[in-house]
Amino acid sequence: MDFGVSYFPTDDAVEPGQLARMAEERGFESVFVTEHTHIPLSRDTAYPAGGELPREYFRIYDPFVALMSMAAATERIKVGTAICLLVERDPITTAKEVASVDRLSGGRMLFGVGAGWNLEEMRNHGTDPEQRFSILRERVEACKAMWTQEEASYRGRHVDFDRIASFPKPLQEPHPPVLIGGNGPTVHKRVLAYGDGWFPNRIPPDDAMIARVEELQRLGEEASRGTIPVTIQIPPRDPDVLRRYEEAGVTRAVHMLRPGDAADAGSAERKLDEWAERIQAYR
Repeated sequence: MDFGVSYFPTDDAVEPGQLARMAEERGFESVFVTEHTHIPLSRDTAYPAGGELPREYFRIYDPFVALMSMAAATERIKVGTAICLLVERDPITTAKEVASVDRLSGGRMLFGVGAGWNLEEMRNHGTDPEQRFSILRERVEACKAMWTQEEASYRGRHVDFDRIASFPKPLQEPHPPVLIGGNGPTVHKRVLAYGDGWFPNRIPPDDAMIARVEELQRLGEEASRGTIPVTIQIPPRDPDVLRRYEEAGVTRAVHMLRPGDAADAGSAERKLDEWAERIQAYR
């Protein structure tokens, strides 16, 4: 199992490049950043975790700018989105951004995508929340077409273009892994349809979550996909429980750096040291 770090890359937290460098020095395999383009002040959509929406949601850097900062400061660690809200983005522009980061990082890009939860945020981008899952699928498929075809075309209900040239192509072949986020009841269908892996938040009880990982592997075998990589965010502290996740098919565990621990380099360093020690003991 590989281990990564994720955080909200805000203007009042440890700088993305500095965090990535510290994570690489401690042997982490990957580092991820969140995305929200903005937060509508109407606040009609309830925060999924309950209560007031935390301050960090309002102050996030653009994810691809943050990732390039991380890639430029490091040599080996993979950089990725957790999660890119592709339903709020132009697919042609996003395909170029992903390919650009992948090439400039030396092939280290991981593209985590999701449909999001903030309905007003989507609507501000002209996205109908009722259509967000079909929009997500088409935009992912359109990105793949642009990454893999010299002359790319895509025909769909939400994305429609014919014979375009989109360069540069990603360094990774056929393209950076597309990791489908979400914990909803139909997420396995999305992973099987157009994803290269599943990227859920770990939501206890662990027995139920592990069963979902096992179910995805069964479905993958039935669909002749073989083993499907699973990345979980916020892994359990108990090493025995973590081992059960690994045995079920989890290939990467991503520790989320909370805002208090990401406030400055010293705080982040202490938390990374704690996790690195725990990971070493697990291995």
